[in-house]
Amino acid sequence: MDLRRFLKIAIDEQASDLHFTENTPPILRVDGKLVALDYPPLKKEQLKAAVYGVLSDRQKEKFEQDKELDFSLALEHMERFRVNVHIQRGSVEAAFRRIPLYIPDLKSLGLPDAIISFSRKPSGMVLITGPTGSGKTTTLASMINLINEERSAMIMCIEDPIEYIHSNKRSVIKQREVFADTNSFAEALKRCLRQDPDIIVVGEMRDLETITTALTAAETGHLVLATLHTPDAAQTIERIIDVFPAHQQQQVRLQLSACIQGVVSQTLIPKVGGGRIMASEVLVATPAIRNLIRERAVEQIPTAIQTGFQYGMHTMDKSLAVLYERGLITYEDAFSQVKDIQEFKQLLQQKDILK
Repeated sequence: MDLRRFLKIAIDEQASDLHFTENTPPILRVDGKLVALDYPPLKKEQLKAAVYGVLSDRQKEKFEQDKELDFSLALEHMERFRVNVHIQRGSVEAAFRRIPLYIPDLKSLGLPDAIISFSRKPSGMVLITGPTGSGKTTTLASMINLINEERSAMIMCIEDPIEYIHSNKRSVIKQREVFADTNSFAEALKRCLRQDPDIIVVGEMRDLETITTALTAAETGHLVLATLHTPDAAQTIERIIDVFPAHQQQQVRLQLSACIQGVVSQTLIPKVGGGRIMASEVLVATPAIRNLIRERAVEQIPTAIQTGFQYGMHTMDKSLAVLYERGLITYEDAFSQVKDIQEFKQLLQQKDILK
């Protein structure tokens, strides 16, 4: 089985993912939908040989020990791929996520202007959130690229695995891969505070120790950019607080309210005519938002976002309504992502929704 051939097909078809699973033809994910290739079902021996063919001896050893492996794959004259190798009913299987060679600028991604201002903050914490496959890594890479083009800074990136490759422009960018260059997010984050960073990028805030160190870094004058698997701004704030033991949560509220700069929650929606387009929610840390975090009133954050348009805030429902009114997504696709049906219907009745 020629692995390179299927990776080339994934690139040519503009697929986001390529899946290898036993007794099934190779499967692409194109515009969010699974598409089986016209190829015979893959056999167990084929799969193992193809996957092991791109693993180093060290990676094989780690995979056989952990039965899971994440790594990045760069083949000559091809785009990069983020790869997860796993075992399913005794068969070695894999998922390949395509990573374009170029880093798109923020405007081309359809991101709101607020995220540009977040990239220019001197310190604090900015969180990019959303489900798996919603483009968080691409958004983060575009923010780093903007910083790299505009100012001189030492940028420390901790990733699992490294996806987009950055080259130094005005900034110096160091990219450390978990397990290859460091043992864990938490350990790398703790050590990087002694490496003279201006900006710290955390691929994913997964555990208590990582979140604790990230908050400390944001408090002590660094700009921290990180991702979380949360669907909206309010749940992002709650997730961070709930990770901590009950007796520490009030102190964490105070820390978070002081250092948070903003939250961008995003998802990708099928676009009319093909492709996908981003819908987003933006929270900007105004004094009112900071006060809600301090006073245990996180449930009021959605209302504050609705009324904070002048600060660059908007809800996911507002973003969906605007995309629908512009004819970029269908009503059915918009409606499937709506959080507050009543708010969405009211937005569609507003004559100035596109302003």
